[in-house]
Amino acid sequence: MSVIWLRVAAALYSLGLLHAILTLVRRREQLFRVALGAFGLGSVFHFVSIVEEGLLNNRCPIDNFYETLSMCAFLIVLLYLFVHWRYRMESLSVFIFPLVFVMSLVATLGNPVSAWSSPVVRNAWLTVHIVLVLLGYAALLVTAGASLLYLFQERELKSKKPRGLYYRLPPLGALDDLISKAMAVGFVLITLAVIAGSTWAFIELRSNWLRQPKIAISFFTWGVYLAMVCLRTTAGWRGRKAAIMTITVLGFSALTWAAHARLGTILVRP
Repeated sequence: MSVIWLRVAAALYSLGLLHAILTLVRRREQLFRVALGAFGLGSVFHFVSIVEEGLLNNRCPIDNFYETLSMCAFLIVLLYLFVHWRYRMESLSVFIFPLVFVMSLVATLGNPVSAWSSPVVRNAWLTVHIVLVLLGYAALLVTAGASLLYLFQERELKSKKPRGLYYRLPPLGALDDLISKAMAVGFVLITLAVIAGSTWAFIELRSNWLRQPKIAISFFTWGVYLAMVCLRTTAGWRGRKAAIMTITVLGFSALTWAAHARLGTILVRP
C-alpha cells in the first residue's frame, strides 16, 4: 500500500508540474493556488507512504535508492511549504514543483511491473519518447542559436564599431524574448520526454533500469536544464548569463544524445 499512497502523491504533484509548464509557456502564473493545494495534499499521502513503509519493514525507509529519493522529495516539499508560508515565494514553484514530481515519480518505480501488453504499444511508447526528445532538442538548438547571436551582438555593441552584420540582426530585446520562449518550450518537451523515457525503461528493464549510465545522464541533463529555468525565472538571469547557460545545457544535451545514439535500433526488436 505504501507504493499506492506514493503514486497518489505523485499524481497530485503532477498538478504542480502543469502549473510550472503553463507559467513558462504563457509567462504568467496559472493554477498556482490549485497546484499548491494539491502539493500540500500530496505531502499528506507522501507522509502516509513513508510511515507505512517504515512500519512494515521496522526501520527508517531510507534503505535503498528509491526510499531515499522518496524521503528527499518529502523533505523538499516540507521545506518549500514552510518557505512559502513564511516568505510567499511563488516564483520558486517553477523549480520545486517539477523537481518534486520527477523525484516522486522515480521513487514509485522501484517495484517491477508486468511486461508490455504488445510490441506495438512498446514501440509506440518509445517512438513518442524519441519524438519528444527531438522536438525538445530542436527548441534547445533555437535557444542556443539565439544565445550565440545575442553574445555576438552584445560584443559588437560594446566595441563601439559594429560590423555590417550587426545591423542585420534582431535587437537584443527580441533575441532575449526568443531565448525565453524557446527555452520554455524546450524544457516542457524534454520534461515530458524524461517522464515517457523513464517509464518505458522501467517496464523494459525492470529493476535494472536506473543502473544504465544513459538514464543517469538523461536525468542529470534535465536537472541542468531545470537549473537554467530556475535561474532565469527566479534569479532574473538575462542577457549574457542566460546565453552562456543555454550553451552549457546544449553541451550536456549533446552528451546525452551520444549516449542514446543507438536507442532507435531498439524499435526493431520484438
